[in-house]
Amino acid sequence: MGLPRPDPQQEAVKRRRNVDSLTVLGQEDASVKLLEDLVFGAEDELLGRLEEEEDKDVKSGTLLEEDDDDDDDDSGTEVENRSRLALQSAQKAAWVDEDDELEEEVDMSHRFRKALMKGEAELTMTKQKLQQRMKEQFQKAMGGTPSWAEVKVKDRRNKKGDDSDDDDEDDLCRRTGNFVTSSKSLPSSILRIEKCPNANTSCLAEGRLTTVQFHPSAQVVMTAGLDHTISLFQVDGKDNPKIQSIHLQRFPVHKAQFSVDGERVVATGVKSKMFYIYDMMAGRVIPVNAVRGLKQTSVREFCVSPEGDSLLLSGGQGYMHVLKLKTTEVVRSMKINGSVTGMAFSPDGSEVFTQSEEGVVYVWDVRSSRCVNKFEDDGCIRGTSIAASRNGQYLACGSQSGVVNVYSQKDCLSSTSPRPLKAVMNLVTPVTSLAFNHNSELLGIASDAEDEAVRLLHLPSLSVFSNFPMFKRKVLKRAHCMDFSPHSGFFSLANSTGHAPLFRLLHYKDF
Repeated sequence: MGLPRPDPQQEAVKRRRNVDSLTVLGQEDASVKLLEDLVFGAEDELLGRLEEEEDKDVKSGTLLEEDDDDDDDDSGTEVENRSRLALQSAQKAAWVDEDDELEEEVDMSHRFRKALMKGEAELTMTKQKLQQRMKEQFQKAMGGTPSWAEVKVKDRRNKKGDDSDDDDEDDLCRRTGNFVTSSKSLPSSILRIEKCPNANTSCLAEGRLTTVQFHPSAQVVMTAGLDHTISLFQVDGKDNPKIQSIHLQRFPVHKAQFSVDGERVVATGVKSKMFYIYDMMAGRVIPVNAVRGLKQTSVREFCVSPEGDSLLLSGGQGYMHVLKLKTTEVVRSMKINGSVTGMAFSPDGSEVFTQSEEGVVYVWDVRSSRCVNKFEDDGCIRGTSIAASRNGQYLACGSQSGVVNVYSQKDCLSSTSPRPLKAVMNLVTPVTSLAFNHNSELLGIASDAEDEAVRLLHLPSLSVFSNFPMFKRKVLKRAHCMDFSPHSGFFSLANSTGHAPLFRLLHYKDF
């Protein structure tokens, strides 16, 4: 059975009542007629709407218009003040979506939208403007904003002023966007790394490289080796052009290192008592033939103090000498039992960690030249290398068996038997090179006895990255030295073939 047809008399009474209420508000007859057509409509128009539901144009405007008008009929009995409308327009939207700002044109020639046109120039209208026009038409007919649609305004002002935290929280909840950023800490599982052209690709060394080091402030890397040459390259990750080369006649370089201010380079030879200082600001190479107070047949291993005013030279028979760069004279000496296999300054330069061939670590006070602590490297038979992190947190000791013990630097200063935080056993050949990055998140471990004998340790989790080295073509030949750039954006090694492989660590954004 079909539904009974509505009583025409009741419909007439209902329409008349609606006209009377709108007339009281001072509305025009044309607006009343338009509202009646939109809300009630005629039977023929209703059938026409049903027939045109498949029209694609209805998708963009008609359904929205009909939904709004259905709500109008339910809320038509409510009459609100125009002051609420003014307050509503001055408030911020509860939600802002950037996609809503994309303009979409709507065809206004459709018969259900013609009544919203104000002239022939409005044959097309943006979706946002159409919605605003429909909203204005509805509010004009109803005389105000319904109370259920009114946004409550919170007074965030207190006696001291505005509460900025609440404002920031509301702004976050009103807008879409990518509020999730990458973590500031280095992930421990997979290292995001990219192979770049060799750091010295524009001028390869003719012999084994013994040194690679990044400049402390400029985007420059230095290489040196047995071909008697020190070279400087600009690091861009693509071409790495050469800046200059310094040839030291009959002087194969054993080690070269920048001064703390980056203005000089100190270089020692393989079997020479003399060493060179290259003043980059003046462009002069200064040979140091004799050092007062130094009785050594050769000067090879050294490290620059954090203050930058002195060098710590490793001598024979367990001696270490502190040499002032300004006067090139020895000011104090220290001696351990056995031979020195590694030296490292503490971050402030007040202490020196020295490793002996027997695997004993000595802690020296530099100013007084006094040994303040001594302990045996856990499980070490023969020590080969040592390194201290720049933030004073870790101390790493390498051994001939390939094991690297990572200690707390604080424990090494106070305890005579500190326990290692981690024993890294990923290498099986003597550990000859150790290097921490700038924020002590990474520790590089290398051995010059085998190819590909390089590992990177994630210090916060004390785990080795599984994807390094892992390349289709073997590029990590025997590594004699390695270094991180000042902010760990790059990592490079000096190998036995005269190449300096360069890698981009993608987690770090700066050089």
